[in-house]
Amino acid sequence: QVQLVESGGGLVQAGGSLRLSCAASGRTFSTFTTYAMGWFRQAPGKEREFVAAVSWSGGSTSYADSVKGRFTISRDNGKNTVHLQMSRLNPEDTAVYYCATDGGLRLGIGISQRESEYIYWGQGTQVTVSS
Repeated sequence: QVQLVESGGGLVQAGGSLRLSCAASGRTFSTFTTYAMGWFRQAPGKEREFVAAVSWSGGSTSYADSVKGRFTISRDNGKNTVHLQMSRLNPEDTAVYYCATDGGLRLGIGISQRESEYIYWGQGTQVTVSS
């Protein structure tokens, strides 16, 4: 079992920045480096959607078109953490942000934007952007 805990959410004005972090624990010793990690978000009244993902090595990333150029995903395998640096935030970015991992199931296949490919999820952290 893998536990994911997000942090860094909060209230920010439009145009501002936030950095989300996700710490992995549990069955991660020596295996976190095989996990692809992703961020998803769910706004009120909407379905959860893909935001960004990073491969096990950090060498490959993927972004939703809506955040491309504004958000940056990165990981620190030495600390079993993944980050989402968000800049130029706008009210449409308001949502609960979830960290997720494929648990290494797609190692060698590539990162995915599909929610169904991620098997462990955090509880989420609220990001609110005021206009």
